[in-house]
Amino acid sequence: MKDEQFHVVTGAFGYTGKYITRRLIATGKPVRTLTGHPNRHNPFGEQVDVAPLAFDDPDELVRSLRGAATLFNTYWVRFPHGQVTFDKAVENTKTLIKAACDAAVRRIVHLSITSASGESHLPYFKGKGLVETAIMASGLSYAIIRPAVIFGDGGILINNIAWLLRHLPVFVVPGRGDYRLQPVFVEDLAELAVQLADKHENTITDAIGPEVLTFDECVRLIADTVHRRARIIHLRPWLAHLLSRPIGHLVDDVMLTRDEMDGLMGNLLVSDGPPTAPTRLSDWLSEHADSVGSQYISELKRHYR
Repeated sequence: MKDEQFHVVTGAFGYTGKYITRRLIATGKPVRTLTGHPNRHNPFGEQVDVAPLAFDDPDELVRSLRGAATLFNTYWVRFPHGQVTFDKAVENTKTLIKAACDAAVRRIVHLSITSASGESHLPYFKGKGLVETAIMASGLSYAIIRPAVIFGDGGILINNIAWLLRHLPVFVVPGRGDYRLQPVFVEDLAELAVQLADKHENTITDAIGPEVLTFDECVRLIADTVHRRARIIHLRPWLAHLLSRPIGHLVDDVMLTRDEMDGLMGNLLVSDGPPTAPTRLSDWLSEHADSVGSQYISELKRHYR
């Protein structure tokens, strides 16, 4: 790229990466994406330069990153699939971090998750914690952002709850449903990421919205929004997880993993800190009542097919 102060976003054709890229372009900043799907349609056209996310070729990664002001890293996996595991995702991210160091990238803005910890018994949260530790030890200037549940156009959890409520007469809630979540709007998250890129100090920030809801309250809010009267029942967690599998087969996707359920029920998707994003889930749902859940969004299709 002609302008040496370009910015790199992993996964600009994905979900959070797409919104960060839009925000960067809107502010006039040149963008390159590192993507594992270089042949996919590029919705940004010539506004975004495309390079492979070549974990198996560290030298190629260094070349792609050299001259970049900031690396916005959204790479991760929601669940193991095929040869892709959480351990492999950690290894891949460490390769990317080293390449950023070797390329003299000024700063990394990394998307993690609330309650990330290398000591967690849940592989998703443990992997995220191990990556955070690697970033902090790298010597790079960093901003680690820890979003809770992300919502917005293209978001999976809230949309697919709405889809289930639209299509099934019964919705199963694991356990009592009194565990909490603190959703953050994807555009607020992107704005926060771009703002933190311009800072110099090392920071760890929870990306959380102004509403804290129990899972039961969240489901009922979505049901009211889409005007569906599905019967909401509470089952033992193991049974709720078991019942999610045939629906997953029906839509050819993994609807819910046990780790996700345990993390949610363990109140790991909420923060004790003040809100860092202004948009309320209830307001967004009200504005998107006709579209949310109108189509199922597949994780497998988005990332693996």
